[in-house]
Amino acid sequence: MGRPRETFNKKEVRSRKEKKRKEKEQKRQARKEEETKSSLDDMIAYVDRDGNITSTPPDPDDYEEINPEDIEVSVPSKEDREEYDPVRKGRVTFFNEEKGYGFIRDLETNESVFVHVNQTLEPIQKDNVVVFEIEKGPKGPSATAVKLDK
Repeated sequence: MGRPRETFNKKEVRSRKEKKRKEKEQKRQARKEEETKSSLDDMIAYVDRDGNITSTPPDPDDYEEINPEDIEVSVPSKEDREEYDPVRKGRVTFFNEEKGYGFIRDLETNESVFVHVNQTLEPIQKDNVVVFEIEKGPKGPSATAVKLDK
């Protein structure tokens, strides 16, 4: 008994699947042949004194003795930090009166700060120079106590 009659399309699909299976098998064999045993030494990387990653170990004569007490790990104390002035000066870069919000560009740090109409003491407009305080808002810095700079 012979094979049932197949359409050309079925034969084509079967031959493509067979061809794909053979190619996959050949790729698997090629991968096995070129696979080499890797050792731990091939995976080790070293860092030189400049912070660059190299494959060669550092020279033992180049070691520099470091005093562990010289390394600062903690947050600097309050005396070491410079005083931060909460009152800032900036220029209003955008303000939408209908929606009641805008942005102020800090003149010192060039940082953009969000401002809401509820936080203004006087009415402000675009390009006004204002004095304000920065507060941490839910999405970043926010300006409070905003008033025009005299």
